Amino acid sequence: MLPSGAWGKRKPQGQRLGGCRVITLSTMWARKEGLHHPHPHAVVRCPSSSSSSVSCSGDSEDEDMGFLEVSVTDIKPPAPELGPMPDGLSPQQVVRRHILGSIVQSEGSYVESLKRVLQDYRNPLMEMEPKVLSARKCQVVFFRVREILHCHSMFQIALSSRVAEWDSTEKIGDLFVASFSKSMVLDVYSDYVNNFTNAMSIIKKACLTKPAFLEFLKRRQVCSPDRVTLYGLMVKPIQRFPQFILLLQDMLKNTPRGHPDRLSLQLALTELETLAEKLNEQKRLADQVAEIQQLTKSVSDRSSLNKLLTSGQRQLLLCETLTETVYGDRGQLIKSKERRVFLLNDMLVCANINFKGQLEISSLVPLGPKYVVKWNTALPQVQVVEVGQEGGSYDKDHVLIQHAGSKKASAAGQAQNKVYFGPPRLFQELQDLQKDLAVVEQITLLISTLHGTYQNLNMTVAQDWCLALQRLMRVKEEEIHSANKCRLRLLLPGKPDKSGRPISFMVVFITPNPLSKISWVNRLHLAKIGLREENQPGWRCPDEDKKSKAPFWCPTLACCIPAFSSRGLNLQLGALVHSPVSCPLLGFSAVSTSLPQGYLWVGGGQEGAGGQVEIFSLNRPSPRTVKSFSLAAPVFCMEYIPEPEEGGSGDGDRDGDDSRAAPDPSAAVHPTICLGLQDGSILIYSSVDTGTQCLATCRSPGLQPVLCLRHSPYHLFAGLQDGTLAAYPRTSGDVPWDLESPPVCLTVGPGPIRTLLSLEDTVWASCGPRVTVLDATSLQTQQSFEAHQDEAVSVTHMVKAGSGVWMAFSSGSSIRLFHTETLEHLQEINIATRTTFLLPGQKHLCVTSLLICQGLLWVGTDQGVIVLLPVPRLEGIPKITGKGMVSLNGHCGPVTFLAVATSILALDILRSDQEEAEGPRAEEDKPDGQAPEPAPTPSSHVGRELTRKKGILLQYRLRSTAHLPGPLLSVREPAPADGSALEHTEEDGSIYEMADDPDVWVRSRPCARDAHRKEICSVAIISGGRGYRNFGSASGVGGRPAPCGETDSTLLIWQMPLLTL
Repeated sequence: MLPSGAWGKRKPQGQRLGGCRVITLSTMWARKEGLHHPHPHAVVRCPSSSSSSVSCSGDSEDEDMGFLEVSVTDIKPPAPELGPMPDGLSPQQVVRRHILGSIVQSEGSYVESLKRVLQDYRNPLMEMEPKVLSARKCQVVFFRVREILHCHSMFQIALSSRVAEWDSTEKIGDLFVASFSKSMVLDVYSDYVNNFTNAMSIIKKACLTKPAFLEFLKRRQVCSPDRVTLYGLMVKPIQRFPQFILLLQDMLKNTPRGHPDRLSLQLALTELETLAEKLNEQKRLADQVAEIQQLTKSVSDRSSLNKLLTSGQRQLLLCETLTETVYGDRGQLIKSKERRVFLLNDMLVCANINFKGQLEISSLVPLGPKYVVKWNTALPQVQVVEVGQEGGSYDKDHVLIQHAGSKKASAAGQAQNKVYFGPPRLFQELQDLQKDLAVVEQITLLISTLHGTYQNLNMTVAQDWCLALQRLMRVKEEEIHSANKCRLRLLLPGKPDKSGRPISFMVVFITPNPLSKISWVNRLHLAKIGLREENQPGWRCPDEDKKSKAPFWCPTLACCIPAFSSRGLNLQLGALVHSPVSCPLLGFSAVSTSLPQGYLWVGGGQEGAGGQVEIFSLNRPSPRTVKSFSLAAPVFCMEYIPEPEEGGSGDGDRDGDDSRAAPDPSAAVHPTICLGLQDGSILIYSSVDTGTQCLATCRSPGLQPVLCLRHSPYHLFAGLQDGTLAAYPRTSGDVPWDLESPPVCLTVGPGPIRTLLSLEDTVWASCGPRVTVLDATSLQTQQSFEAHQDEAVSVTHMVKAGSGVWMAFSSGSSIRLFHTETLEHLQEINIATRTTFLLPGQKHLCVTSLLICQGLLWVGTDQGVIVLLPVPRLEGIPKITGKGMVSLNGHCGPVTFLAVATSILALDILRSDQEEAEGPRAEEDKPDGQAPEPAPTPSSHVGRELTRKKGILLQYRLRSTAHLPGPLLSVREPAPADGSALEHTEEDGSIYEMADDPDVWVRSRPCARDAHRKEICSVAIISGGRGYRNFGSASGVGGRPAPCGETDSTLLIWQMPLLTL
């Protein structure tokens, strides 16, 4: 077993060399076996050496950068091996043994691959005379491979010990925690990942310039038993942690509650996910810097663009290879060429792609492009124009349009008759059909006035004409919609003409797939919002200087609106929910840029003056009030309840589900919204539309104020002021809950029930400092525990993520994390330490709201400050490891609530023309190794292959592997007939998947169960409180005029980039 402090802390025989810690590999095994070797294999870690990058410019041959090899041993530790399976094992124990075997087998294969990199490639290249690759370049190419091998050799030794005692202990999670939670692992993997692009670049150049090196690689590949290329071997470290995560997920699924290994497995998942996320962020930043540097090389040193790019204030938000197309006035394609388009935080840059060299080596390593800047423009001046929307995007009376590639400028008003970009005259043809339909309808009216009967001139024929024209219009509308899917039309500013009249020119790019088009439109929209004064900056890290940029995952403040239209009443906020109702009338760009589709229900009121509900529509970039109605008492809480068959918060396809036949009456129940009032009333409204039809109402037992509402598949729970939990059972019919019969009442405690939390099979109810756990079906109390030691403190908020629950309290600035199964207190975070730089004189801070969404924990305080903390997203423990970010936009008073609005974009928007033609099973019928979107091969489309991204996308898609037999697959290639081919096939997607992106270097095979991965989720976060305050300005109010007063109830809405599910 590997002790928790083994990484970087074991010393061989008490030795210490020059202040460096010595890590032994074989001594651990040798001592266990009673052996001793005078020359153990060790690595010395020098604390003073912490460089995370390597360069080709120096002459030093020390590639270890703080890791010094002492000596090498001939003793090899035994490979981990499971013994024969004992009798009497349960089915879960059998599965766990098989998963452990997969872990052992995959780790052995991984270690062997690392050894092959060193033994088959690095060592021969270092010893070769004459050298085909200098020693300095070899150091860069194989940077940190040896250290990674050392780490996993130690892990393999500890794994061997754990496997030997598996049948008696059945524990593996703590081994992963001890092995991969140390900074040494992050250091070596970070160095390797950040250097990977540089290493591949050196290999590529050597293949182009040194035939002997290319021949060496060919020979090594032909001699290998599995035909894996050097690139296929070196990409394995980047894939390793997603593999571990999948295997541990499977192990966790087959580990019952109460098992001693369950909590350790959850903690191990947390450590591995955190490590992978850190590597992903570091690689993203490294790739961003590399792309900007590559772009800067193509710009003159004296140009203004060069100064902007080298200022260090530019962030690369999106970068992709798009195809620019130019069409003639008759719709004919004049020309098309691939461009590299860069979206920076304040400008858009388009560059030509130039590359000279042999194309046949592109199968060995991705080839990097060279850029020549074609144009650049400030971001606020860029407009997205959809087909059929030309007239409303600009002032057509004062702007001339010059289409890219054409020599003549035309007035904007003339552009309606000639569609230069996109399908020929599609919109004009649609307008012609509309005019013809109007004429035919008039003819139909005239025919109806005829007194005689005439052949082919009767109402039946006239109605057939109308139906035929309507069908043609639908076809034309679908063609326009399809044209918009992959065509990104941008209107850019140009130089004025001789008369001083402004000229704009339009550029059309063809994106690789509809998802790419949506991403571009969405990121352009958010980048423009990010340039507003309140978002410059919008977030700040507590320990960083004011010039530091917020991470890419920080959302953008989209708008600040008054919560109630009746400002004079001084209404107080109570609660907010989002009803995700899709709007089929929205255009392509509107869907990509608008807030999550649906409606916001905002409830509140005033003591003695009744309550009020305001409904906002989110089907446009700016929310607008669509309805407001009054109630007898203030609203304290609200709960959105989706359709029973949805099992979630709803999606955009719900409208199509209404026509489905449902065997059970409850399946026909529409989504509803429940309101809890101060006077004890519980109201249920239909949320299908804004008609605000009240379906049912009841009074709580004893007319106690309803403080909180939560629902489960079986009950609607209401937490009351006197400590009673009222449970209303689900029923069939239009109303989903039985409000007429008396509810089941449970006494939780003497004080008010401040918050409820519904989990899979339990319900948590807080009363004072204690939390009671109830069975969601039988309503029997399972456990009760004390969340805070002070009896005067109450639990006010509970949110769940993974296998943990974060809690906030009525006093104090700390939040606490509890395990959902053992109820163990796992972590405590003091929020006040994150806000001291904003509120230097404020010592007392209280948490007033909590929300977890998309791996981010939102914390609202009584001072109006909002703190954002990243947490793991998987089934592990949602521990907080980073410092997080603090919003510079907040409220003048306490943050009353934090709520999330989400909606799923319709799947038909994401289907390309080819996918629509092939049908829903097209992906399943594609050959192995082919990506869902058509990705050209080097022989058929050279340009795309030459412009692959510099770097590896580490974001991973997690799929189950428990049902997969056999060993993990590697990058294998069939043996070529002549033994000269260097191409390798892609990784098998049935094991894991790196990303669904045509520019990612390592793609995996699509499979049937991955069909849902193209769902796009729109997410917005809403905070409610008194007024608006900008903490970044001295006065507290930003440069933009606030639409609300300091005492008005205000909503702040943050928009996040579209998420791929």
